[in-house]
Amino acid sequence: MPKVTDAHRAARRDEIIDAALRCFSERGIQRTSMADVIEASGLSAGAIYGHFAGKKELFSATADRVLNARGAELDALRADGDVPSPGDLMATVLRGIDREPFGQVIVQLWGEAAADDEIRTLVQGVFARLRALIEANLLMWAEADPDRVDGSPEAWAARVAPAVLGMGPGFLLQRSLLDGFDADAYIEAMRELLPR
Repeated sequence: MPKVTDAHRAARRDEIIDAALRCFSERGIQRTSMADVIEASGLSAGAIYGHFAGKKELFSATADRVLNARGAELDALRADGDVPSPGDLMATVLRGIDREPFGQVIVQLWGEAAADDEIRTLVQGVFARLRALIEANLLMWAEADPDRVDGSPEAWAARVAPAVLGMGPGFLLQRSLLDGFDADAYIEAMRELLPR
């Protein structure tokens, strides 16, 4: 029997996640079953369950992929030695999220988190990781010129990170719920509000 490579396994996981996201977007999270994901993927049940025990693991894997992509984009932004301002930081994060095909799914997930403790724990974990990413980048900016912030760079970054992070859910909710929402205008207005 041929050995399955790590690259093949990773590609198969991505394929399953993509199928799940299509189902969640079309049917909603609650109305999507693992049978739907199996059908959409074209794979066997064994192939799916060999990677994920259920929908909640699929959410977790999706969150990992999204957070890793945002981290890589921020690393690329700093590659030339510049530290992005808070406005540039959030513009990069939101533009990256805007390109993801799961905006409606995230809003649904938040709604489900209000009634399902397991999903709530998952969402809290994702927010904690995203907050840590935002806070670390805010700290780098504040350390580059500490005179721009009130107090120590560490205290400032910890204090403002939740508010800066809050701009993301505001963006996703408005994009999901408001007809004619202008994502570019939101991002530019946010950049005007945040320190440069």
